Order: sequence, then structure tokens, then C-alpha cells
Amino acid sequence: MAEPPARREPAPVRHFARIIDIALAALTLVFFVAVALATGVHSPWRGTIPLGLLLGALLLVRHRWPMAVLLLSIGGIFVYHLTGHGSPAGWIWPAAVAYFTAATTPRVRWVAAIGLAQLVYSAVDARWILDRNLTRYLTHVAGEGLLLAILIAAGLTYVAAMRWRERLRETDSRVHAAEERLRVSHEVHDVIAHTLAVVGVQLNVAADSLEEDPAAAAAALRLAKDVRNRAMADLRSLITVLRDNPADTAPQADLASLDTLIADARATGLEVTLNEHGDRAAVPAITAIAIHRVVQESLANTLKHAGASKAEVTIDYQPRSITVEITDDGRNVPGGAEVAEGHGLAGMRERVSALGGALTAGPIAGGGFAVRADIPVAGSTA
Repeated sequence: MAEPPARREPAPVRHFARIIDIALAALTLVFFVAVALATGVHSPWRGTIPLGLLLGALLLVRHRWPMAVLLLSIGGIFVYHLTGHGSPAGWIWPAAVAYFTAATTPRVRWVAAIGLAQLVYSAVDARWILDRNLTRYLTHVAGEGLLLAILIAAGLTYVAAMRWRERLRETDSRVHAAEERLRVSHEVHDVIAHTLAVVGVQLNVAADSLEEDPAAAAAALRLAKDVRNRAMADLRSLITVLRDNPADTAPQADLASLDTLIADARATGLEVTLNEHGDRAAVPAITAIAIHRVVQESLANTLKHAGASKAEVTIDYQPRSITVEITDDGRNVPGGAEVAEGHGLAGMRERVSALGGALTAGPIAGGGFAVRADIPVAGSTA
């Protein structure tokens, strides 16, 4: 099965990776030459510096061709030794970065096999030490093997960490998508509830006046049709969000559509007053959506349940918080019983709570019902 295409990193990440490669290339050259001079090499330009330059230059393309860089690095080291130059500090470490990089690829078994072959050759090449100093020989062989094991283990650990980070990123993305879909489902409920309330009132008006005032009945039906069309447009947009990418389509509701919302409610015969204090233009988008939905759901509940003739919407825009209050003169709950909280009130409460606010709803003295939401402004400090 073909591997999926690699995800392209952002430009700052690519630039940082390039800086790291240049730094590693420079350190490889400097350290290799320094160790060679410290171990008694007297003519570094005859082999040591050229090999250091080769090893460093190869690291500049290690991400694009990791296995090729490893093989060329090992080839350069073999040529260095076969031409009579002594090893400044072993066989593995000059290609340490190349080994680590290659170990982060799916060909890690080949990397281990190549390293093992190089270790065997290194042990055979250093056999002259065996007769003179057994401890030194064992230290040389064991050290080379331990370094190779550390480099391969580091590469595997790095790959595992990157995969874990990618899984966390995917999980976080799925969580955000689920939260967005839940929020959109609330939007769908609000749109449908408001539309059914307004359309239902208009259909009742049309039915009552069909024989006595056909013109009024026709006007009511036209208004019901307009409200229905707007709701269908909103629903199409919201369903698109549910089906595709939640980030592709922004919610349609905002403070600019408050006037249309109020006009629709007035057209049903409900006398609605809108009082706004402050600048609505300074309200962040996510807060504006919440305000619109609270007003929409409250007016829908008034039309469906309250039997009210008047409603008042008051919105106080402050720099750090916004207060939304909707009151009506509808009938109270008989006997002073508690109000049953349906999907509408629950949805409003969840929406406001998600923004760090609070919502209260209940009967008011003298008759009527009130909904009040206190919503902090996103990005403000208390």
C-alpha cells in the first residue's frame, strides 16, 4: 500500500530545520577535524578535512535522502581508512547524525544491518590492538556497538514521539469537530423552533381572516413563506457544516439580523420593543451568535407558550460583559409552579455557560416571563 503524502510543514518550521541541518554540518566538520588533530593527524588537508566536508555537506540533504546520506557517509569513512588514514575516534560516530536520521525512516532494519556490518569490519580492522591491549580492544568494539544502539534507539524514540503527537493532534481535532457539530445542532433547533413559531402564528392569522379579509390572509401567508425561505437558507448552511468540514461555513446568525428577527415577531401581532445600549459593532462574533440565539429562542417561546401581547428586548453592551433581557406580559405558570425547562431553555443555558456566562429564566411579579443572560465578552479581563 502506498504511503500517504507527507504533510508539508509551515515555513517557520522548515526554516528552523534548515538552520539545524547547517549547524549539524558545521559541528560535524569542526569536531571531526578537531578530534583528528588531537589524535595526532599532522596533514588534515590530505584526507581529514575533505572527509569532514563530505560528511557535513551530506547532512544538508539528510531529510530528503536519509538512506543515501547514510550509505555515502559510510562509503566516505571506508575510503578514508582504505587510503591509509587512521580513525580519529572510531567508525560509527562520524556518521552519527546520518545513522539517527536513517533510523527515523521505515527502513530501520536496514540501518541496523548496515551498522552491524560496519561494526564487524571495524572489529576486524582493529584486530592489531588485540595483541597489544585486550581491554582497549574490547572497549573500542563495545563502545562502537553501544553508540550504534543508542543512535538507532534515539531514532525510534523520535518517531514514536512524533506519531504520538500526531495522534494527540488528530484527537484534539476530532473533539473540536464534535463540539462544533453539537453547537450547530443547537443552532438547527433554534432556527426550527423560531420558524415554526412564527409560521404557526401566521397560518392561524391566515385561517382566521381567509373569508373576511383575503388580503390580510395573503399577507400572512407571504410572511410565513419569507420566514420559511430564510430558515431553509440557514438550515442548508448549517447542514453543510454537519456534513462537511465544520471550519468551512460560519454560522449565519449575528446582531445584524436582530432587526429581521424583531420584525418577524412583530408581524405575528406581538408588540416587540428593542432597546440597545452601547455599541453592537464591538461585540465579538461568537458572543453575537449567542445573543442572537437567546433573543430568537426567547421570542419563539413567547409566541408558542406565553399568550403574550407585548415583549421587550433589552441589550446592554459593555466592554467586558453584555446583558440580554427579554420580558413579556404572558400568563404565568398556574399555582406558581416551577417552569419546566425544555430543549429551548436548556440550549440557551448551555450556549451561555459555554462562554462563561449565566442565564436565568422564570415568571416575574405582576405577570409575565423574563429571560436574562449575562455573557462575558470574549477576550476581556475581569
